[in-house]
Amino acid sequence: MTVLDRYQDYRMDIGIEVHVQLNTKTKIFCSCSNAQEQTPNKNICPVCAGYPGVLPVLNKQVVEFAILAGLGTNCQISLMSEFDRKHYFYPDLPKNYQITQNDHPICRNGYVMIRLEDGSTKKIRINRIHIEEDAGKNSHSDFTGESFVDLNRTGTPLIEIVSEPDIDNADEARAYLKALRTIMQYVQVSTCNMEEGSFRADTNLSVRKKESPVLGTRCELKNINSFKFIGDAIEYEAERQILALENGERIIQQTRLWDSKNRKSIAMRSKEGMADYRFFTDPDLALVHISQEHLDQVRATFPEMPFAKYERYKKDFGLSDYEADIITTDLALTHYFEELMACHASKSCVNWLLRDVLGSIKELKQEIIDCKVTPVKLAQIVKFVEQGLINNKAAKEIFDTIAADGGDVAAIIDAKGLKQVGCADELEAIVKAVLEQYPAQVAEFKSGKQNLFGFFVGTCMKAMGGNGDPKQLQALLKKHLS
Repeated sequence: MTVLDRYQDYRMDIGIEVHVQLNTKTKIFCSCSNAQEQTPNKNICPVCAGYPGVLPVLNKQVVEFAILAGLGTNCQISLMSEFDRKHYFYPDLPKNYQITQNDHPICRNGYVMIRLEDGSTKKIRINRIHIEEDAGKNSHSDFTGESFVDLNRTGTPLIEIVSEPDIDNADEARAYLKALRTIMQYVQVSTCNMEEGSFRADTNLSVRKKESPVLGTRCELKNINSFKFIGDAIEYEAERQILALENGERIIQQTRLWDSKNRKSIAMRSKEGMADYRFFTDPDLALVHISQEHLDQVRATFPEMPFAKYERYKKDFGLSDYEADIITTDLALTHYFEELMACHASKSCVNWLLRDVLGSIKELKQEIIDCKVTPVKLAQIVKFVEQGLINNKAAKEIFDTIAADGGDVAAIIDAKGLKQVGCADELEAIVKAVLEQYPAQVAEFKSGKQNLFGFFVGTCMKAMGGNGDPKQLQALLKKHLS
């Protein structure tokens, strides 16, 4: 039961700000490496460390990635945008301001389509996408009471994707974030690794009575790095606010952290207003101009997005909603699937992919790109089953052998003697021999003990070394036992 099931007079209004770290080679305003670095304060220079008098130089790739993210979320791309300074003080922000975009962001007025559990769809509007730089990272010692600042992350290029408050509950929030993360992976602007902080969400939530036309006072749940934790935090925070209102309390606008261990949100600080940031145009950075010609070129080569791919897979390959959802949620899996369908567009191939390939890479702790059962080899295995050259048991043995050690499908069949006994005369001779060997069981079967049919099938398969065609075998047994 959800919180809204318990308090049916209330509704939630949720808007989410998602920070996506861009996987450029260098940082946004300097030439320092943008790679993940374990040694503190290694990838820094006077620019990203905020030394006085230094000048930022915009990384062109950041703008290109922002355009791709905007197109992927159906945004209008601004041909002219600019950078601003957002002032606030934290130890990990050495300049005491962040370079971001305020009045003139690079993308506006987009949307992301999500699928709900009942199969329906919903449009979540995107207010804006803007470019900005990341701050550093503070760490604190529980033993000495000391705090440490690592500036490696300072200057990492970000895009911030700001939704409208169109999300009504925790399930929709998770669906939106999963859809958005998939889009960012499809346009290949970020790894979107939540554990590394490459995709992190700030969830703004307020509650109100259903009949009220006015949005409630929002609180921000900051930097939660798990879809499950985001859902848990939304449920907790909504109930906290509802109970406060029921008790006649006033909701204070604030930023809150999620304590996943104790499953509750904790007040971090009061939320700043726009005036507190003292925005003004950054005088050290020129306007960003994108030509219409360049934008048209990017659109012409833009990849198919997951929502469209989902519908196409259902139409072209007969996938179920469940199958299409699993495949389109992972870009590497879609590449494998499309190559597999190009080799052999069979529903059996889909079943093998979702059951055996995904099961194998999970067991072997692999990425699908590292799977030794390539799309070509899997298609060959399925074709041999469909042609009657091998049976399903042999196919599974071949698959497991290749998944573990690699190898050629035909060579493994020959080496292990897995070729199916397919000659009708040979099969019939084996069936007759088995029935002659077990006259008592034949008599029992004919007298009504039908469960002995499985005994005859198993005995015949054993006589053929497991390489018989089950369909032919069953047909012959029925013929001779009738």
